Parts: sequence; structure tokens; C-alpha cells
Amino acid sequence: MKALLQRVTRARVDVAGETIGAINQGLMVLIGIEPQDTQAAADKMLHKLLNYRVFSDADGKMNLSLVDVDGGLLLVSQFTLAADTKSGMRPSFSKAAPPALGAELFEYVVSRAKASHSAVETGRFGVDMQVHLVNDGPVTFLLET
Repeated sequence: MKALLQRVTRARVDVAGETIGAINQGLMVLIGIEPQDTQAAADKMLHKLLNYRVFSDADGKMNLSLVDVDGGLLLVSQFTLAADTKSGMRPSFSKAAPPALGAELFEYVVSRAKASHSAVETGRFGVDMQVHLVNDGPVTFLLET
């Protein structure tokens, strides 16, 4: 499982011109699911997302987590994160999970996130979305389990 997290001052996801998820300060996370991913990998990723220290403390050091700052979490499925880009001039998506597995694990991550964090918003699996964000820093990390 891959997660591209971006520290944001605000972010939102629109579908067909309608905002379906929005947060203020927090993390906007694109999630890529691969065929070998499991619920255990999803649990590990969620723990990391909630506790990864990317927010500044009083001294300006990245010592605070999403939980520490009580920030928003915007989760967006993005199968293109699983693309194989090592050769050629066109990405291959053979390393992405089949849609049924991707949807199942994405919904699992969302349900677990909502059970353990107060401010969770999402995109919609398998549809065309427009993602708007203001990256704070900019701060962006690629996490993998």
C-alpha cells in the first residue's frame, strides 16, 4: 500500500462540480492499493498516517502528528500511485489492485479512520474527482507498507 500524504492548510474533493469532502488544517492523502495489500497493511498505514510527525511544534520542528494537532484527514483513492513507471513512456497499471480489492481495502481504511479519528473526509472510489489543496510548506511524503 502506498500513501502520498500532503500537509495542507485546506483541501477538498469535488465530483461533478459538487464538494464531497473538505478539510482545513490536516493531511490530504492519496492512497494506492496493490494486489498483495491486506487489512493488516491498511491498519499499519492508518497508524502511520495518524501518528506521523509532520506538523510543527512551538520551535518549528516537525514533532507533532495529525492526532496531536487534531487536524482533518482527507482520504482519496488513487490507483495511479501503483503504476509501474520504470520503463517506456506510458505507465503500466498491472501493479494496481483489481477494482474490487481496491474498493474493499479503501473502504476498510476509511471505516477504521472514522472509528479512530474525529475529522475524516473522503473522495469517492472509482470516479473522476477534482482535488484542490493548499500544500503547507510544501510538505509531502510517500509512505509504503
